[in-house]
Amino acid sequence: MQYASTNALGYDNMNHAETLYIRSTTGRYKVTTDDQILAAGRAAAESLIAPDDPMSNSRTTSAFFKAKLAGLGHECAAFLYLDSQHKPIAYIEHGHGTVTRASVYPREIVKTSLRVNAVALVMAHNHPSGIAEPSSADLALTRHLKTALQLVDVKLLDHIIVTGTSTTSLAERGQI
Repeated sequence: MQYASTNALGYDNMNHAETLYIRSTTGRYKVTTDDQILAAGRAAAESLIAPDDPMSNSRTTSAFFKAKLAGLGHECAAFLYLDSQHKPIAYIEHGHGTVTRASVYPREIVKTSLRVNAVALVMAHNHPSGIAEPSSADLALTRHLKTALQLVDVKLLDHIIVTGTSTTSLAERGQI
């Protein structure tokens, strides 16, 4: 099966790329596993945001979440907690789910926001289907989460939907 070059690396097309090698602890090189490649890519995403830079640029934030979530074979809800200058405090994945849904509990997001002393946050989740349009459940969750966070003076800045090749910002669409 051929894959278009615009497809993101995912579990269904990992063997399409050239062979990559990794140096083992003994100093020998061995073929990397698909899991090692994805893990390295997700770790490298940390370099997309500087700890001292405010996350006011939606392109930077979207690129960060795309690097973290694209290619996963299941839905995953992730949150970037921010301080009063919108600088990153913590990145936490709260919900891992199935191919079509991940459970997110606003109560847990509020608790974590208070624990890390966040003033704002950005939520993102991936759609393994490749369709970046928000579902009615996505929009309902965004409304519930925004309302719950407002009660403790935490602002939901954006909810970003990630696919293998694109992102959709609900803030840019005026849906936050």
